[in-house]
Amino acid sequence: MPKLQFTAEDLQKELADIVARRVRAATRLREWDDAPPAHGQRELVLARGKMRLFRYRAPANVVRSIPVLMVYALVNRPYMADLMPGCSLIAELQARGLEVYLIDWGAPDAGDAGRTLADYIAHDMDACVDLLRAEQGCEKVNLFGICQGGTFSLCYSALNPDKVDHLITTVTPVDFQTPDDLLSHLLREVDVDALVDAWGNIPGELLNAVFLAQKPFQLGQQKYADFVAAIDDDAASAMFLAMEKWIFDSPALAGAAFREFAQGCYQQNALMKGQLRVGPATVDPGCVTMPVLNIFAARDHLVPPASSRALAGLVRTLDYTELELPGGHIGIYVSPRPRTLLANAVAEWLKTRSGQDLTGRGKSRSRRARRKEK
Repeated sequence: MPKLQFTAEDLQKELADIVARRVRAATRLREWDDAPPAHGQRELVLARGKMRLFRYRAPANVVRSIPVLMVYALVNRPYMADLMPGCSLIAELQARGLEVYLIDWGAPDAGDAGRTLADYIAHDMDACVDLLRAEQGCEKVNLFGICQGGTFSLCYSALNPDKVDHLITTVTPVDFQTPDDLLSHLLREVDVDALVDAWGNIPGELLNAVFLAQKPFQLGQQKYADFVAAIDDDAASAMFLAMEKWIFDSPALAGAAFREFAQGCYQQNALMKGQLRVGPATVDPGCVTMPVLNIFAARDHLVPPASSRALAGLVRTLDYTELELPGGHIGIYVSPRPRTLLANAVAEWLKTRSGQDLTGRGKSRSRRARRKEK
């Protein structure tokens, strides 16, 4: 076996390179312009309490656009879908002929601690849906849910099937008690009532700490070492800083809604049992008969694929499609290749159904169509 050969000069050069990279990293951080996110061109079309609805129009050269309502989670800010120039899922959807309406739930204050799931789903979402119906001159809308926003979209579709044309869920938790769900194992041990009674609204910083603790080495140390190692790559550095800003720009969660979601979904798994309550109504996923596209990430540590795949056994649509994308919970929206695959899949899926009989009678595709993109 050959011996390793290196000299003191080699070690000195390597150490000098590491120190120089750290100096350049520190300089970049000092010079970082912590400006608000550079959103694509959008317009405010509805304001309701803290909630804002924005419209991203399709390009002018698109003859016939397809409107879609994007529903984000209450956790973190929705600009992850429009993170920065060159890294925007919304821009890619626009380029493919979609007109995107994006819900920004806003940041609740102490006066919003009593807001419930019904306030978000049955009232605010319904107002957004009705605005789309009026603006687009259509009876039904297309929903595009992200993470918890996908769960909200599923609930809304089950409660209002007469208003939803197509349902797209992405990295959406459905079965909240799969064996590989670390977040679920944790939340099932939490005294949610005591937590909400003590805090009122749940601080975003607390939720961030819980999410980062799911991968402590990778998210707490490795990514910063990678940032220093790639400090001479301007595009990679800009992307890292934009993601760091988004990760820690987390609003609080309204206490009442958090209580209902944590107890009803994570602790009782009520959605799987057809027992989840949204106000006076009970969500029956079996009422979802419109076409469904269910997309999940192969390496998702927050919403394991098995949690999302459970949707297939609950809905009664004859047009159900699954798609697994490479990447993690956020990577499928911001990493170049998975983001492009996602935009292509959503646009193609919607376009092929445009003008079809979408009631599940006669022209529907195979109910159990499944695809995997690698």
